[in-house]
Amino acid sequence: METLESELTCPICLELFEDPLLLPCAHSLCFNCAHRILVSHCANNESVESINAFQCPTCRYVITLSKRGLDGLKRNVTLQNIIDRFQKASVSGPNSPSETRRERTYDTNNSMTSSEKVLCQFCDQDQAKEAIKTCVTCEVSYCDDCLKATHPNKKPFTGHRLIEPIPDSHIRGLMCLEHEDEKVNMYCVTDDQLICALCKLVGRHRDHQVAALADRYDKLKQSLESNLTSLIKRNTEMEMLLTKLIQTCQHVEVNASRQEAKLMEESDQLIEIIQQRRQIIGTKIKEGKVVRLRKLAQQVANCKQCIERSTSLISQAEQSLKEADHARFLQSAKSITERVSMATASSQVLIPEINLNDTFDTFALDFSREKKLLECLDYLTAPNPPVIREELCTASYDTITVHWTSDDEFSVVSYELQYTIFTGQANVVSLCNSADSWMIVPNIKQNHYTVHGLQSGTKYIFIVKAINQAGSRNSEPGKLKTNSQPFKLDPKTAHRKLKVSHDNLTVERDETSSKKSHTPERFTSQGSYGVAGNVFLDSGRHYWEVVISGSTWYVLSIGP
Repeated sequence: METLESELTCPICLELFEDPLLLPCAHSLCFNCAHRILVSHCANNESVESINAFQCPTCRYVITLSKRGLDGLKRNVTLQNIIDRFQKASVSGPNSPSETRRERTYDTNNSMTSSEKVLCQFCDQDQAKEAIKTCVTCEVSYCDDCLKATHPNKKPFTGHRLIEPIPDSHIRGLMCLEHEDEKVNMYCVTDDQLICALCKLVGRHRDHQVAALADRYDKLKQSLESNLTSLIKRNTEMEMLLTKLIQTCQHVEVNASRQEAKLMEESDQLIEIIQQRRQIIGTKIKEGKVVRLRKLAQQVANCKQCIERSTSLISQAEQSLKEADHARFLQSAKSITERVSMATASSQVLIPEINLNDTFDTFALDFSREKKLLECLDYLTAPNPPVIREELCTASYDTITVHWTSDDEFSVVSYELQYTIFTGQANVVSLCNSADSWMIVPNIKQNHYTVHGLQSGTKYIFIVKAINQAGSRNSEPGKLKTNSQPFKLDPKTAHRKLKVSHDNLTVERDETSSKKSHTPERFTSQGSYGVAGNVFLDSGRHYWEVVISGSTWYVLSIGP
């Protein structure tokens, strides 16, 4: 039924053909629609009869009119009969399958109608009744009485489309902006806007690409649904992000409060420690003062006692000096003279060394280091990268002692030494990025470390890592090399008929020297004589010079 109805629909009014005309191009057109096309071609003060041609809206074929105008065109009687049969097939009117489908469409597109009260637009009463149906053809809503009076169950009213009541603004639809009496019934793809049939036939959209509203509706709806899905997904992600941001803000508040409390606690502990140390050091100063004052008090008492004795002796000596009788003076002056001499000598012994500027040197205070630390109080950060002091490093043939310095040793908890064999300048970066090839010595507390068991004559890369609770930082790579081990011959391995020099650097053939003790490592071959060196090699590049004389055949070999 839907396919048949689309074939019976006028391309202009999009309704069932009414009094269809058969055009020379074999297409059909409503008589009224054709008349509207002619009217649209009329200029100001020009009659419709003056228009003698128009284009078919379907195929753009130019239709030439006779003097009779549209009446000169044949009526499409067959099409009209088909439309009549179609309308008879839908005798149930509003309950026909077609109307049921249309009603569902309107109900879907106008879901708000269930909550809106629509009044009858045909009632003559002061208080209009509530509408029960809306006629799409008439564009009017009717109550039950008005519907029965205006839409009897016979032609042509059986072809009217009745739907559930909807507001007038919804049933009338959108009107064309350029042709105020025309509804929009197609979509201009070129200009991306709604147009009417006249816009396509005679308006500025004549040569533009147009599409059916249903097709454009489906395409735009699909695009909107896709974009809406993406927007909803993005909105959900933003809501999750917002939730995380809010949680982060809360965590920041909590963590900041905790850190502030910890700062106050640590500061109070520092203040308490300073107060305790001040009290302890003040007590020591007081004790030193008491000891000094006690000692000085004893010295004051001794001085007072000495002064009293000396004063009494001085009085006696002065009395003796007043004696004019020589005999009496000689009799008493001898003992007084001895006592004055003894008192003078003893007073010299009793006079203490007095330091009038006692500055308590034994209680010297130097808080410069502590003050510097207090001035630098701050949150702990990763220590500065240490610096390897290659000029201070030492090496032997199998050990290397690495020395380094750090600007902030107080903040370093421990050091970690990493080293590996250096194979070329181009591999420094790759080696630094590869943790598998490094040997690691952790938890070093000093600023130096000796690595044992290295290969002789081999260059190594060293990196020092300074570590504390806040993180770690690496030094720049330092390249150090072990010494080459001096090559010497091992007499214990020499063949019985070979003689090794005392410095173990020279060997010569000696047929008479055959009394050597047998050892497991000694060469015993009868056809060739050999001696081994004392250097064991497992990797690296090594160089020795060998001088050969007195022989035309010799072999140098390196073996496991």
